[in-house]
Amino acid sequence: MTTNEGSIKYIIGIDEAGRGPLAGPLAVGAVIIPASSEITHPYFEKGIRDSKKLTEKRREEILQWMREHNDIKDCVAFAPSVLIDSIGVTASIQKLIDGVIGKLIPEGVADNEIQIVLDGGLKAPERFTHQQTIIKGDEKEVVIALASVAAKVTRDMRMLAIAEKYPQYGFEKHKGYGTKAHFKALKEYGMCPEHRRRFVHM
Repeated sequence: MTTNEGSIKYIIGIDEAGRGPLAGPLAVGAVIIPASSEITHPYFEKGIRDSKKLTEKRREEILQWMREHNDIKDCVAFAPSVLIDSIGVTASIQKLIDGVIGKLIPEGVADNEIQIVLDGGLKAPERFTHQQTIIKGDEKEVVIALASVAAKVTRDMRMLAIAEKYPQYGFEKHKGYGTKAHFKALKEYGMCPEHRRRFVHM
């Protein structure tokens, strides 16, 4: 990651979770740290890893540590299935990115004082001239890795709540992804309001 030293005050990392499930919300996580901050955690001792390769317990531990760290602030926003069905995944992600950035930037900080790094093909609004999209960014940049953890853990927690409302689908196990058990439940019970009509072909 390259920054304009001296002009950049904060760095924001962004990643998403839940792009491909058949049910449940899409989540975008963002983490902001001061540009002068050096984030160290045992999680990074052997290199940065994709949050999906960590155990659920490990991800939860990292999120708790993040939220106890004075230099780290995170925000996670959700797009419900009805929005995904209405405008699609890409537009939903963009809408969430705009929202989380707005919630994290401290008052009085200009857009050109922010460096934004995003995973995969994600983009920030054009007004942020200092932005960089990084392929496999969650394995290369600390702030993106932390954003990935925040998005994944928070979405999983949301799916547990949804599972209590619709216990017949087993959302607590597969988190809405298209497993054999999920397809079996769909065949037996049909779709619930949390299912993405665009994704389910029955």
